[in-house]
Amino acid sequence: MDKAVATAADAVADIGDGASLAVGGFGLSGVPNVLIEALFERGAEDLSVVSNNCGVDGGGLGILLGAGRIVRVTGSYVGENKEFARRYLSGELELELTPQGTLAERLRAGGAGIPAFFTPAGVGTQVAEGGLPWRYAPDGSVLVASPKKEVREFDGVEYVLERGIRTDFALVRAWKGDRDGNLVFRKASRNFNPLAAMAGRVTIAEVEELVEPGELEPDSVHLPGIFVQRVLALTPEQAADKGIEKRTISVRPTPAHEIPMDEEVCA
Repeated sequence: MDKAVATAADAVADIGDGASLAVGGFGLSGVPNVLIEALFERGAEDLSVVSNNCGVDGGGLGILLGAGRIVRVTGSYVGENKEFARRYLSGELELELTPQGTLAERLRAGGAGIPAFFTPAGVGTQVAEGGLPWRYAPDGSVLVASPKKEVREFDGVEYVLERGIRTDFALVRAWKGDRDGNLVFRKASRNFNPLAAMAGRVTIAEVEELVEPGELEPDSVHLPGIFVQRVLALTPEQAADKGIEKRTISVRPTPAHEIPMDEEVCA
């Protein structure tokens, strides 16, 4: 079954207002930027997003966020995006903060058909006891708070019940993919992408290199095509367009053999 689509617009054509999305990426690594931009051009609004973070100001999911298209986020990190923090604190969007490992397992569990699971992460905190501010009112008061979750003891250890996540769509980015939807992710870009792909009822993958079925070594496939419904091949320019989240420059230390020796010491 050939799952390749011709354009990004075709890939996201049926994502409408009010849709829920699981989106891969971590910072600027492995972010499906081309699909996000196509969704922005489509004009879909009132979106609920599940992603580790919500992009950066003006990049990734930050494009949709800045345009006011996102109304709810389930994630684990608010930093690096001032507009995200501003909208949350001003009550313009709802945010369900989740421990990062828990978020990863919620996505995986949803994709594996597991409705809920128990984890020790969050026991004894507001994650389990409730009261985390999901949405603020304009005056700064808490309008919507997280509910209390079930806590159960197993072998003398307490665990909190967490729900698996399923979304209407998933947007992911892969290094290589074939027309059957089998995907290979490269290094750090693997991050949340396989998990987000599993959670989507309709998963759309943008791939830096599209190959024919049979060209991928079976043992190298990170995500089987059964989880993927559409594949978009990027142009070389799109594949090479990768931002650097934090550019750091350090002074190269002088090798010991290049350090001039004091003449008195030599004597």
